[in-house]
Amino acid sequence: MKLIFSYLLTPVFYIYYFLMLGLFHPIQVGAQLLFGDRARKGVVDFLNLSLVRGLYLLGCRVKFSGFEKIPDNRPLIIVSNHQSMYDIPAVVHGFKKYYPKFISKIELSKNIPSISYNLRHGKSALIDRKNGSQAVKEIFKLGRLIQENNYAACIFPEGTRSKTGKLKKFMTGGIHTLLRAAPSAVIVPFVINGHSRLMTKGYFPLQFGQKITYTVLDPIEPVNRDIEEIVEQVYVEIENVIHQEN
Repeated sequence: MKLIFSYLLTPVFYIYYFLMLGLFHPIQVGAQLLFGDRARKGVVDFLNLSLVRGLYLLGCRVKFSGFEKIPDNRPLIIVSNHQSMYDIPAVVHGFKKYYPKFISKIELSKNIPSISYNLRHGKSALIDRKNGSQAVKEIFKLGRLIQENNYAACIFPEGTRSKTGKLKKFMTGGIHTLLRAAPSAVIVPFVINGHSRLMTKGYFPLQFGQKITYTVLDPIEPVNRDIEEIVEQVYVEIENVIHQEN
């Protein structure tokens, strides 16, 4: 029965998902042009809430937890595992209070309704993976931005998403650069679990009735600690939660 629902509801989900992206794009542009960045952010927040709620069309059980652990009035470096394109709405919605920015490949800054405009005007770091010096400069600039405004920067240190849910090796370079630029930032481990099960068969059909959790773990103070040690701690803590829940 679940397989039947998967085949029937996946097209419904995709129609809804891309309708939301298309519908909110001109609203986001208009909000930016007429009322400025705060209004544009409000549109983006509502869009991503709508995208997260779209998972209910697939019978998903969605749970956010641990957000009360996040300290106020501090820049945040969100370090998360990466399972699918559906990770982004969860980060934007869950951390909306902290105006999250992303480290994204520059190709995503064009031709995607709503998403590309938000990446450009939301001041995310748009990096060219073939140009190391450009990438470091963009990430450092993002670090200075969160330092000065107590915003959040989200980084997926696996680099590319894990199709199986099994964690790939975490790279340290981006986190190190952010910490150099934002020395008062706190590390916030964030566990995304269930998106890989949703996509067991790829993009079609998406799997009906999955449990999806988004969990903030205890923040980590990075001052006077080795970056390799911090990244290893985050890796182990995220891996433990995934193993416990699966």
